[in-house]
Amino acid sequence: MQAFSSGLQEETALKGRMKMKIRVLIVDDEEMFVDSLAERLKIRDLDVTTSFNGEDAAEKVKHYNYDVVVLDVEMPGMGGIETLREIKRQKPLTEVIMLTGKGTVETAIEGMKLGAMDFLIKPCETEILLAKIKWAYEKKSEHEERIRAAKVSDIISSPRSVLDE
Repeated sequence: MQAFSSGLQEETALKGRMKMKIRVLIVDDEEMFVDSLAERLKIRDLDVTTSFNGEDAAEKVKHYNYDVVVLDVEMPGMGGIETLREIKRQKPLTEVIMLTGKGTVETAIEGMKLGAMDFLIKPCETEILLAKIKWAYEKKSEHEERIRAAKVSDIISSPRSVLDE
């Protein structure tokens, strides 16, 4: 009975996640690229916000829970790696996909060490990016679900622990 109940809970959680629009923040200093990509993703039913620099992106992440950030590496001011570091400091579960027109192996490695989920070379096909965004969303959702399950388990095993928070 418990295995059935657990399976049903996972299926219900998955259905709930799939009904929500994926919340994406696109960060790039090339405004035409950002606007074009945002339109292509909105057509595919994603909730898209745009930002043209790292400072603005960090501020937006502070005030809104994005599922995925699509982040350019090369930007004036706060660059992509610095922006990635700030996003992960503020919202560690937010998945970040790095984009670059002039990618280097060293930059990709540094981004991955700091928590970027993937690294793509611009221009990339919309369908490839969309698949990566969906994968990132599922990864984040599964992580959040494990955290919720652990909290529920803690409450059930020790109801007094709720009072300590």
